[in-house]
Amino acid sequence: MSYEALRKNLLELVRRTSAYLPPDAENVINLRKNLEEKASMAEMAMDMIMQNVGLAKKRSLPICQDTGTITFYVKCPVGYDQLMFQKAAEEAVVIGTEKGFLRQNSVDSLNGKNTGNNLGKGSPVYHFEQSRSDDVDVRLILKGGGCENMSTQYKLPAQINGKKCGRDLGGVRAVILDAIYQAQGKGCGPGFLGVCIGGDRATGFAHAKEQLLRNLDDINPDPELAKLEEQIMREANTLEIGPMGFGGKFTLGGIKIDHLNRLPASYFVSIAYMCWAYRRRGVVLTADSKVKEWLYQTPGEFEIDYSKLPDVEMPSKNVKVLHTPVTEEQIRELRVGDVVLLNGDMYTGRDAVHRYLYEGGELDVIQNGIVYHCGPVIVEDGGEYKVMAAGPTTSIREEPYQGEVIGRFGLKGVIGKGGMGKKTLDACNKYGSVYFHAIGGAAQIYAQCVKKVKGVYLEQFGSPEAVWHFEVENFPLVVTMDSHNGSLHEKVDQISKNRMNEILEKK
Repeated sequence: MSYEALRKNLLELVRRTSAYLPPDAENVINLRKNLEEKASMAEMAMDMIMQNVGLAKKRSLPICQDTGTITFYVKCPVGYDQLMFQKAAEEAVVIGTEKGFLRQNSVDSLNGKNTGNNLGKGSPVYHFEQSRSDDVDVRLILKGGGCENMSTQYKLPAQINGKKCGRDLGGVRAVILDAIYQAQGKGCGPGFLGVCIGGDRATGFAHAKEQLLRNLDDINPDPELAKLEEQIMREANTLEIGPMGFGGKFTLGGIKIDHLNRLPASYFVSIAYMCWAYRRRGVVLTADSKVKEWLYQTPGEFEIDYSKLPDVEMPSKNVKVLHTPVTEEQIRELRVGDVVLLNGDMYTGRDAVHRYLYEGGELDVIQNGIVYHCGPVIVEDGGEYKVMAAGPTTSIREEPYQGEVIGRFGLKGVIGKGGMGKKTLDACNKYGSVYFHAIGGAAQIYAQCVKKVKGVYLEQFGSPEAVWHFEVENFPLVVTMDSHNGSLHEKVDQISKNRMNEILEKK
């Protein structure tokens, strides 16, 4: 094989996977987004999602800042040099990280240190399979942490909403619907599912994720599973969870189910949840590493001049404009459902920072400010920081800390996705703060809103976990938890729970 050609083509695979939503996923989203009610929050979310897809193509940068676990699936001839492939893939990943195609996402599980280049023990992930073909089939999935956290595994028999679910396809249906309900907006819905019935705990999860390699328009060769896929698609989209958990008609964009044999004592149902930013691409290489065929793409897709795509249009109707510093009086005027364009200063802060502040750490610069749950992709160029992608991370992870951090630092607002819990809602009410929901995965739209990086703090936590001081302009947000005990997330949760009960009553 040609090592240089292999590395070059794997780097291009990384770039395409990160920045270009595959056509089958884009087509599903384009078709189903029209189901949402006009002028609703769900419609606004879908509109921003599609604009973000175009902007990622235009800038050739990550659709979502969380480029996730880097997983290669490789079908190769007998005798193929897998070690050489891994070396070339690792070099491609390092270069891709330096260029901003990938976020620095590999963290040592024992000491918490970020390697900074996406390499480390178990990173990237490789699945090799031998074939009789002379070609090398390489597929890449980038699966972010938010949707990975929504992946789950059930053991049948089980109880869902008080109803017994047995070891049959009826039980499988019930637990899959429960997984969709549990994800709500935390997994950047609308979502896509890969499911494995059976296997052991490890093979079940691996096989479920492998189903995400299937084309969305394929038909399951097993008639029973094809029928089940169709049924769950129909039922899931009546749960009224909707995009981002805002409520609406588009909750699930696709589901692919397969099965493995199991032990008599075990009946696992493993579910791999993928967000709307369904990043997977592939390439077929010849024995000497030349490109034979790009997978998951339409003819001429990469011959289009994406630089001519239109600029992003921010919401303009019934919008409230805020400029920092924001007063408590301004915050208490906000109500759930308000669309806000934020201007001025904000500070990113994720898991490491919230724990640090909760345990007494100091960071006076955020006093009376606004904290953004975000781990951006940032590169340094000529002594200046450039924001390559800057969408929100899942907020619920900060729930144990957020209320106290709001009170201690007088935060006027917290920005994230997926909603938060009662402790945060109580703190918003007590201290005069709100939870702003940013559109999950819209990393390019939000990056464009960052006009300047004014500083960075707590760099010892690594780039995604550091505190970045942004100056933003027309940063689009939706108030989903206000300072009057109003919570959109609680409302949607109750509606979807009631719909779940109704659905499970039916056979």
